[in-house]
Amino acid sequence: MSAPLSVGFVGTGIMGGHMARRLAAAGHRVKAWNRTPEKAQALSDCGVVVATRAMDVAREADVVLCMLSSGPVCDDVLLGSGSVLAAMRPRSILIVMSSIPVESARHQSREAAARGVDYLDAPVSGGEVGAEGGKLAIMVGGEESAFERSRAVFETMGRPVRVGPVGSGQLSKLVNQMMVASSISSVAEALLFAERGGADPAKVREALLGGFADSTVLRQHGQRMIDGNFVPGGPAKYQVKDTSTALALARSIGLELPILGLVDRLFTDMVAHGDGDLDHSAILLELRRRQPSRHRQS
Repeated sequence: MSAPLSVGFVGTGIMGGHMARRLAAAGHRVKAWNRTPEKAQALSDCGVVVATRAMDVAREADVVLCMLSSGPVCDDVLLGSGSVLAAMRPRSILIVMSSIPVESARHQSREAAARGVDYLDAPVSGGEVGAEGGKLAIMVGGEESAFERSRAVFETMGRPVRVGPVGSGQLSKLVNQMMVASSISSVAEALLFAERGGADPAKVREALLGGFADSTVLRQHGQRMIDGNFVPGGPAKYQVKDTSTALALARSIGLELPILGLVDRLFTDMVAHGDGDLDHSAILLELRRRQPSRHRQS
Protein backbone atom coordinates (compact mmCIF):
# COMPACT_ATOMS: atom_id res chain seq x y z
CA MET A 1 0.00 0.00 0.00
CA SER A 2 1.02 3.67 -0.19
CA ALA A 3 2.48 5.49 2.80
CA PRO A 4 0.30 5.24 5.94
CA LEU A 5 -1.83 8.26 6.67
CA SER A 6 -2.99 9.89 9.87
CA VAL A 7 -6.75 9.34 9.86
CA GLY A 8 -9.34 10.89 12.14
CA PHE A 9 -12.63 8.99 12.36
CA VAL A 10 -15.82 10.54 13.70
CA GLY A 11 -18.72 8.15 14.34
CA THR A 12 -17.96 4.52 15.16
CA GLY A 13 -21.42 2.99 15.18
CA ILE A 14 -22.69 -0.13 13.43
CA MET A 15 -20.71 0.51 10.24
CA GLY A 16 -18.17 3.12 11.33
CA GLY A 17 -16.56 0.83 13.88
CA HIS A 18 -15.76 -1.77 11.22
CA MET A 19 -14.47 0.91 8.85
CA ALA A 20 -12.13 2.40 11.47
CA ARG A 21 -10.91 -1.07 12.40
CA ARG A 22 -10.05 -1.90 8.81
CA LEU A 23 -8.13 1.34 8.39
CA ALA A 24 -6.04 0.59 11.47
CA ALA A 25 -5.44 -2.99 10.31
CA ALA A 26 -4.18 -1.61 6.97
CA GLY A 27 -1.49 0.35 8.81
CA HIS A 28 -3.02 3.81 8.94
CA ARG A 29 -2.72 5.75 12.18
CA VAL A 30 -6.34 6.05 13.29
CA LYS A 31 -7.78 8.24 16.03
CA ALA A 32 -11.52 7.91 16.62
CA TRP A 33 -14.33 9.64 18.48
CA ASN A 34 -17.94 8.65 19.03
CA ARG A 35 -20.84 10.34 20.81
CA THR A 36 -21.29 7.12 22.80
CA PRO A 37 -17.73 6.67 24.13
CA GLU A 38 -18.06 2.94 24.77
CA LYS A 39 -18.45 2.23 21.06
CA ALA A 40 -15.16 3.97 20.28
CA GLN A 41 -13.38 2.50 23.29
CA ALA A 42 -13.99 -1.00 21.96
CA LEU A 43 -11.61 -0.15 19.08
CA SER A 44 -8.61 0.48 21.32
CA ASP A 45 -7.72 -3.22 21.17
CA CYS A 46 -7.39 -2.87 17.39
CA GLY A 47 -4.76 -0.13 17.53
CA VAL A 48 -7.19 2.78 17.28
CA VAL A 49 -6.48 5.73 19.57
CA VAL A 50 -9.69 6.94 21.21
CA ALA A 51 -10.27 10.68 21.59
CA THR A 52 -12.49 12.28 24.21
CA ARG A 53 -13.45 15.23 21.96
CA ALA A 54 -14.38 15.17 18.29
CA MET A 55 -11.99 17.98 17.41
CA ASP A 56 -9.05 16.02 18.82
CA VAL A 57 -9.19 13.50 15.96
CA ALA A 58 -8.58 16.31 13.47
CA ARG A 59 -5.54 18.16 14.77
CA GLU A 60 -2.81 16.13 13.06
CA ALA A 61 -4.94 14.22 10.57
CA ASP A 62 -4.23 14.00 6.86
CA VAL A 63 -7.80 12.80 6.37
CA VAL A 64 -10.86 13.03 8.60
CA LEU A 65 -13.77 10.67 7.94
CA CYS A 66 -17.26 11.34 9.25
CA MET A 67 -19.77 8.51 9.67
CA LEU A 68 -22.44 10.17 11.81
CA SER A 69 -26.16 9.55 11.60
CA SER A 70 -27.62 12.61 9.82
CA GLY A 71 -27.00 15.98 8.21
CA PRO A 72 -27.85 18.04 11.31
CA VAL A 73 -25.61 15.87 13.50
CA CYS A 74 -22.78 16.19 10.98
CA ASP A 75 -23.19 19.98 10.84
CA ASP A 76 -23.15 20.17 14.63
CA VAL A 77 -19.94 18.15 15.00
CA LEU A 78 -18.07 19.32 11.90
CA LEU A 79 -18.81 23.05 11.62
CA GLY A 80 -18.46 26.11 13.76
CA SER A 81 -16.14 27.26 16.52
CA GLY A 82 -14.42 24.45 18.39
CA SER A 83 -15.55 21.91 15.78
CA VAL A 84 -13.75 19.24 13.80
CA LEU A 85 -13.30 21.49 10.78
CA ALA A 86 -11.85 24.29 12.91
CA ALA A 87 -9.11 21.92 14.07
CA MET A 88 -8.16 20.60 10.63
CA ARG A 89 -4.98 21.62 8.85
CA PRO A 90 -4.99 23.32 5.44
CA ARG A 91 -4.71 20.81 2.58
CA SER A 92 -6.07 18.02 4.74
CA ILE A 93 -9.20 16.27 3.47
CA LEU A 94 -12.63 16.06 5.11
CA ILE A 95 -14.59 13.05 3.84
CA VAL A 96 -18.24 12.86 4.89
CA MET A 97 -19.41 9.26 4.46
CA SER A 98 -22.73 9.82 6.23
CA SER A 99 -25.93 10.01 4.21
CA ILE A 100 -26.89 13.68 4.29
CA PRO A 101 -28.87 16.05 2.02
CA VAL A 102 -27.14 17.17 -1.16
CA GLU A 103 -27.32 20.82 -0.12
CA SER A 104 -25.78 19.99 3.26
CA ALA A 105 -22.79 18.48 1.47
CA ARG A 106 -22.42 21.57 -0.69
CA HIS A 107 -22.65 23.83 2.36
CA GLN A 108 -20.04 21.81 4.23
CA SER A 109 -17.79 21.94 1.17
CA ARG A 110 -17.97 25.73 1.11
CA GLU A 111 -17.14 25.90 4.80
CA ALA A 112 -14.19 23.55 4.29
CA ALA A 113 -12.88 25.54 1.32
CA ALA A 114 -12.92 28.72 3.42
CA ARG A 115 -10.44 27.00 5.76
CA GLY A 116 -8.28 25.58 2.99
CA VAL A 117 -9.55 22.04 3.56
CA ASP A 118 -10.50 19.75 0.67
CA TYR A 119 -13.90 18.09 0.86
CA LEU A 120 -15.43 14.90 -0.49
CA ASP A 121 -18.93 13.59 0.07
CA ALA A 122 -18.66 9.81 -0.04
CA PRO A 123 -21.72 7.95 1.26
CA VAL A 124 -21.63 4.18 1.22
CA SER A 125 -23.84 1.17 0.60
CA GLY A 126 -23.37 -2.38 1.75
CA GLY A 127 -24.49 -2.30 5.36
CA GLU A 128 -22.66 -3.87 8.26
CA VAL A 129 -21.62 -6.90 6.20
CA GLY A 130 -19.98 -4.70 3.58
CA ALA A 131 -18.29 -2.53 6.19
CA GLU A 132 -16.87 -5.53 8.03
CA GLY A 133 -15.60 -7.18 4.86
CA GLY A 134 -14.25 -4.04 3.18
CA LYS A 135 -16.74 -4.40 0.32
CA LEU A 136 -18.69 -1.17 0.55
CA ALA A 137 -19.89 0.62 -2.56
CA ILE A 138 -18.51 4.16 -2.12
CA MET A 139 -20.05 6.99 -4.15
CA VAL A 140 -17.75 10.01 -4.16
CA GLY A 141 -18.44 13.63 -5.06
CA GLY A 142 -15.67 16.24 -5.19
CA GLU A 143 -12.48 17.21 -6.96
CA GLU A 144 -10.53 14.52 -8.79
CA SER A 145 -7.29 15.48 -7.04
CA ALA A 146 -8.77 15.03 -3.54
CA PHE A 147 -10.32 11.75 -4.65
CA GLU A 148 -6.96 10.39 -5.85
CA ARG A 149 -5.22 11.49 -2.65
CA SER A 150 -7.85 9.58 -0.70
CA ARG A 151 -7.91 6.45 -2.85
CA ALA A 152 -5.81 4.32 -0.47
CA VAL A 153 -8.19 5.10 2.38
CA PHE A 154 -11.26 4.35 0.29
CA GLU A 155 -9.93 1.09 -1.11
CA THR A 156 -9.35 -0.23 2.40
CA MET A 157 -13.10 0.04 2.96
CA GLY A 158 -14.50 -0.91 -0.43
CA ARG A 159 -14.87 0.09 -4.07
CA PRO A 160 -14.84 3.86 -4.63
CA VAL A 161 -16.20 5.57 -7.74
CA ARG A 162 -16.01 9.31 -8.26
CA VAL A 163 -19.39 10.23 -9.72
CA GLY A 164 -19.03 14.01 -10.13
CA PRO A 165 -18.67 17.28 -8.22
CA VAL A 166 -19.51 17.82 -4.55
CA GLY A 167 -23.04 16.67 -3.81
CA SER A 168 -23.00 13.97 -6.50
CA GLY A 169 -22.06 11.31 -3.97
CA GLN A 170 -25.10 12.12 -1.87
CA LEU A 171 -27.32 12.20 -4.95
CA SER A 172 -26.02 8.75 -5.91
CA LYS A 173 -26.73 7.48 -2.40
CA LEU A 174 -30.30 8.73 -2.65
CA VAL A 175 -30.64 6.82 -5.93
CA ASN A 176 -29.28 3.75 -4.11
CA GLN A 177 -31.66 4.21 -1.19
CA MET A 178 -34.65 4.67 -3.47
CA MET A 179 -33.86 1.34 -5.11
CA VAL A 180 -33.08 -0.44 -1.84
CA ALA A 181 -36.22 0.79 -0.05
CA SER A 182 -38.43 -0.10 -3.00
CA SER A 183 -36.79 -3.51 -3.40
CA ILE A 184 -37.07 -4.39 0.29
CA SER A 185 -40.72 -3.39 0.27
CA SER A 186 -41.40 -5.44 -2.87
CA VAL A 187 -39.63 -8.51 -1.48
CA ALA A 188 -41.57 -8.23 1.80
CA GLU A 189 -44.87 -7.85 -0.06
CA ALA A 190 -44.07 -10.79 -2.36
CA LEU A 191 -43.11 -13.11 0.49
CA LEU A 192 -46.27 -12.14 2.38
CA PHE A 193 -48.28 -12.83 -0.78
CA ALA A 194 -46.63 -16.25 -1.15
CA GLU A 195 -47.35 -17.09 2.49
CA ARG A 196 -51.00 -16.04 2.38
CA GLY A 197 -51.46 -17.83 -0.92
CA GLY A 198 -50.43 -21.11 0.67
CA ALA A 199 -46.80 -21.48 -0.46
CA ASP A 200 -43.72 -21.82 1.73
CA PRO A 201 -41.97 -18.41 1.52
CA ALA A 202 -38.57 -19.99 2.15
CA LYS A 203 -39.07 -22.37 -0.79
CA VAL A 204 -40.37 -19.55 -3.00
CA ARG A 205 -37.25 -17.53 -2.23
CA GLU A 206 -35.09 -20.55 -3.00
CA ALA A 207 -36.88 -21.14 -6.30
CA LEU A 208 -36.34 -17.52 -7.40
CA LEU A 209 -32.57 -17.47 -6.81
CA GLY A 210 -30.77 -17.21 -10.13
CA GLY A 211 -33.80 -15.91 -12.00
CA PHE A 212 -34.68 -12.36 -13.01
CA ALA A 213 -36.13 -11.67 -9.56
CA ASP A 214 -32.87 -12.60 -7.83
CA SER A 215 -31.06 -9.80 -6.02
CA THR A 216 -28.91 -9.05 -3.02
CA VAL A 217 -32.07 -7.84 -1.28
CA LEU A 218 -33.86 -11.14 -1.93
CA ARG A 219 -30.84 -13.15 -0.79
CA GLN A 220 -29.99 -11.20 2.37
CA HIS A 221 -33.15 -9.41 3.44
CA GLY A 222 -35.51 -12.06 2.14
CA GLN A 223 -33.74 -14.51 4.43
CA ARG A 224 -34.01 -12.04 7.33
CA MET A 225 -37.76 -11.83 6.76
CA ILE A 226 -38.14 -15.60 6.66
CA ASP A 227 -36.06 -16.00 9.84
CA GLY A 228 -37.74 -13.06 11.60
CA ASN A 229 -34.26 -11.66 12.26
CA PHE A 230 -34.62 -7.89 12.43
CA VAL A 231 -31.48 -7.03 14.41
CA PRO A 232 -30.48 -3.80 12.69
CA GLY A 233 -27.82 -3.72 10.03
CA GLY A 234 -29.60 -0.71 8.53
CA PRO A 235 -32.18 0.70 10.96
CA ALA A 236 -35.51 1.68 9.42
CA LYS A 237 -35.32 5.17 10.94
CA TYR A 238 -32.33 5.90 8.73
CA GLN A 239 -34.04 4.40 5.68
CA VAL A 240 -36.98 6.78 6.04
CA LYS A 241 -34.57 9.69 6.52
CA ASP A 242 -33.16 8.95 3.09
CA THR A 243 -36.48 8.35 1.33
CA SER A 244 -37.86 11.60 2.76
CA THR A 245 -34.72 13.48 1.69
CA ALA A 246 -35.02 12.07 -1.83
CA LEU A 247 -38.69 13.10 -2.07
CA ALA A 248 -37.89 16.63 -0.90
CA LEU A 249 -35.13 16.97 -3.49
CA ALA A 250 -37.39 15.57 -6.21
CA ARG A 251 -40.07 18.13 -5.37
CA SER A 252 -37.49 20.93 -5.52
CA ILE A 253 -36.59 19.99 -9.10
CA GLY A 254 -40.19 19.43 -10.21
CA LEU A 255 -40.04 15.63 -10.31
CA GLU A 256 -42.86 13.31 -9.24
CA LEU A 257 -41.80 9.91 -7.84
CA PRO A 258 -45.02 8.00 -7.03
CA ILE A 259 -43.39 4.68 -6.16
CA LEU A 260 -40.96 6.32 -3.77
CA GLY A 261 -43.85 8.27 -2.22
CA LEU A 262 -45.67 5.06 -1.35
CA VAL A 263 -42.50 3.41 0.00
CA ASP A 264 -41.73 6.48 2.10
CA ARG A 265 -45.20 6.32 3.65
CA LEU A 266 -44.68 2.65 4.50
CA PHE A 267 -41.42 3.36 6.30
CA THR A 268 -42.81 6.49 7.95
CA ASP A 269 -45.67 4.43 9.39
CA MET A 270 -43.27 1.69 10.44
CA VAL A 271 -41.22 4.19 12.45
CA ALA A 272 -44.39 5.75 13.90
CA HIS A 273 -45.43 2.31 15.12
CA GLY A 274 -42.22 2.03 17.13
CA ASP A 275 -40.12 -0.15 14.81
CA GLY A 276 -37.61 2.49 13.73
CA ASP A 277 -34.69 0.78 15.47
CA LEU A 278 -35.36 -2.54 13.71
CA ASP A 279 -33.65 -3.46 10.48
CA HIS A 280 -35.35 -2.02 7.40
CA SER A 281 -36.26 -5.56 6.34
CA ALA A 282 -38.80 -5.39 9.18
CA ILE A 283 -40.99 -3.46 6.75
CA LEU A 284 -42.63 -6.91 6.58
CA LEU A 285 -44.10 -6.17 10.01
CA GLU A 286 -45.66 -2.95 8.74
CA LEU A 287 -47.21 -4.79 5.81
CA ARG A 288 -48.65 -7.35 8.24
CA ARG A 289 -50.15 -4.52 10.31
CA ARG A 290 -51.94 -3.20 7.23
CA GLN A 291 -53.81 -6.44 6.64
CA PRO A 292 -57.44 -6.84 7.80
CA SER A 293 -57.44 -8.09 11.39
CA ARG A 294 -58.69 -11.57 10.51
CA HIS A 295 -55.65 -12.08 8.26
CA ARG A 296 -52.95 -10.75 10.55
CA GLN A 297 -50.35 -13.13 11.85
CA SER A 298 -50.06 -13.08 15.61
